[in-house]
Amino acid sequence: MSRSIADILYLENDVSPHKLVVFWLTEADYNVVVPKTFSDALLVARKRRFDLFLIDNWIDGGSGIELCKEFRKIDPVTPILFYSGAAFEYDREEALAAGADGYLIKPALSEALIEEVSRLIRLGRFRANAA
Repeated sequence: MSRSIADILYLENDVSPHKLVVFWLTEADYNVVVPKTFSDALLVARKRRFDLFLIDNWIDGGSGIELCKEFRKIDPVTPILFYSGAAFEYDREEALAAGADGYLIKPALSEALIEEVSRLIRLGRFRANAA
Protein backbone atom coordinates (compact mmCIF):
# COMPACT_ATOMS: atom_id res chain seq x y z
CA MET A 1 0.00 0.00 0.00
CA SER A 2 1.45 3.36 -1.00
CA ARG A 3 1.39 6.21 1.51
CA SER A 4 2.05 9.85 1.05
CA ILE A 5 4.79 11.09 3.33
CA ALA A 6 3.62 12.60 6.58
CA ASP A 7 5.44 14.39 9.38
CA ILE A 8 5.27 12.93 12.86
CA LEU A 9 6.50 14.49 16.08
CA TYR A 10 7.51 11.63 18.37
CA LEU A 11 8.45 12.10 22.01
CA GLU A 12 9.60 9.14 24.07
CA ASN A 13 12.08 9.04 26.93
CA ASP A 14 12.90 5.32 26.84
CA VAL A 15 15.69 4.61 24.34
CA SER A 16 14.74 1.02 23.38
CA PRO A 17 11.21 1.61 22.08
CA HIS A 18 12.28 5.01 20.78
CA LYS A 19 14.80 3.59 18.31
CA LEU A 20 12.49 0.78 17.25
CA VAL A 21 9.49 3.06 16.66
CA VAL A 22 11.58 5.54 14.67
CA PHE A 23 12.81 2.63 12.55
CA TRP A 24 9.27 1.32 11.95
CA LEU A 25 7.94 4.77 11.04
CA THR A 26 10.79 5.67 8.69
CA GLU A 27 10.50 2.25 7.02
CA ALA A 28 6.83 3.10 6.41
CA ASP A 29 7.94 6.36 4.68
CA TYR A 30 7.04 8.75 7.48
CA ASN A 31 9.27 11.68 8.43
CA VAL A 32 9.92 11.57 12.16
CA VAL A 33 11.00 14.56 14.23
CA VAL A 34 12.27 13.63 17.68
CA PRO A 35 12.54 16.42 20.25
CA LYS A 36 14.32 15.48 23.48
CA THR A 37 12.10 17.07 26.14
CA PHE A 38 8.61 18.36 26.88
CA SER A 39 9.65 21.97 26.27
CA ASP A 40 11.52 21.08 23.06
CA ALA A 41 8.38 19.35 21.77
CA LEU A 42 6.29 22.46 22.44
CA LEU A 43 8.83 24.69 20.71
CA VAL A 44 8.89 22.50 17.61
CA ALA A 45 5.09 22.16 17.53
CA ARG A 46 4.69 25.94 17.62
CA LYS A 47 7.08 26.43 14.69
CA ARG A 48 5.95 23.71 12.34
CA ARG A 49 2.90 21.72 11.34
CA PHE A 50 2.74 17.96 11.87
CA ASP A 51 0.38 15.26 10.66
CA LEU A 52 0.54 13.40 13.98
CA PHE A 53 1.83 13.83 17.52
CA LEU A 54 3.02 10.50 18.97
CA ILE A 55 3.80 10.65 22.68
CA ASP A 56 4.35 8.57 25.80
CA ASN A 57 2.78 9.11 29.22
CA TRP A 58 6.20 9.60 30.79
CA ILE A 59 8.50 12.12 29.16
CA ASP A 60 11.44 14.25 30.20
CA GLY A 61 10.31 17.55 31.64
CA GLY A 62 6.61 16.79 32.14
CA SER A 63 3.80 14.34 31.62
CA GLY A 64 2.30 13.13 28.38
CA ILE A 65 -1.12 14.23 29.61
CA GLU A 66 0.07 17.80 30.10
CA LEU A 67 1.85 17.77 26.74
CA CYS A 68 -1.33 16.52 25.08
CA LYS A 69 -3.28 19.42 26.60
CA GLU A 70 -0.65 21.89 25.42
CA PHE A 71 -0.66 20.42 21.90
CA ARG A 72 -4.45 20.84 21.82
CA LYS A 73 -4.06 24.55 22.69
CA ILE A 74 -1.54 24.97 19.86
CA ASP A 75 -3.31 22.76 17.34
CA PRO A 76 -6.86 21.46 17.81
CA VAL A 77 -6.83 19.45 14.55
CA THR A 78 -3.68 17.31 14.43
CA PRO A 79 -4.28 13.84 15.88
CA ILE A 80 -2.48 12.77 19.03
CA LEU A 81 -1.59 9.13 19.65
CA PHE A 82 -0.26 7.86 22.96
CA TYR A 83 2.12 4.90 22.75
CA SER A 84 2.72 4.02 26.35
CA GLY A 85 3.46 1.32 28.87
CA ALA A 86 0.78 2.79 31.14
CA ALA A 87 -1.67 -0.06 30.67
CA PHE A 88 -4.55 0.70 33.01
CA GLU A 89 -7.91 1.74 31.57
CA TYR A 90 -7.64 4.90 33.67
CA ASP A 91 -4.45 5.88 31.79
CA ARG A 92 -6.23 5.53 28.44
CA GLU A 93 -9.30 7.44 29.64
CA GLU A 94 -7.15 10.24 31.03
CA ALA A 95 -5.27 10.57 27.72
CA LEU A 96 -8.50 10.65 25.70
CA ALA A 97 -9.99 13.22 28.07
CA ALA A 98 -6.87 15.37 27.58
CA GLY A 99 -7.48 15.42 23.81
CA ALA A 100 -5.79 12.29 22.47
CA ASP A 101 -7.33 10.48 19.52
CA GLY A 102 -5.81 7.08 20.18
CA TYR A 103 -3.98 5.03 22.78
CA LEU A 104 -1.74 2.02 22.14
CA ILE A 105 -0.11 0.04 24.91
CA LYS A 106 3.55 -0.97 24.58
CA PRO A 107 4.71 -3.21 23.24
CA ALA A 108 2.45 -3.20 20.21
CA LEU A 109 3.40 -4.97 17.01
CA SER A 110 4.83 -2.76 14.30
CA GLU A 111 1.78 -3.48 12.10
CA ALA A 112 -0.62 -2.32 14.82
CA LEU A 113 1.33 0.89 15.38
CA ILE A 114 1.64 1.69 11.66
CA GLU A 115 -2.05 0.92 11.11
CA GLU A 116 -3.10 3.26 13.92
CA VAL A 117 -0.68 5.98 12.77
CA SER A 118 -2.07 5.73 9.24
CA ARG A 119 -5.68 5.83 10.47
CA LEU A 120 -5.07 8.90 12.59
CA ILE A 121 -3.21 10.74 9.85
CA ARG A 122 -6.21 10.16 7.56
CA LEU A 123 -8.46 11.48 10.35
CA GLY A 124 -6.30 14.58 10.70
CA ARG A 125 -6.39 15.27 6.98
CA PHE A 126 -10.16 14.89 6.99
CA ARG A 127 -10.42 17.35 9.89
CA ALA A 128 -8.13 19.84 8.15
CA ASN A 129 -10.19 19.68 4.93
CA ALA A 130 -13.44 20.06 6.86
CA ALA A 131 -12.20 23.15 8.74
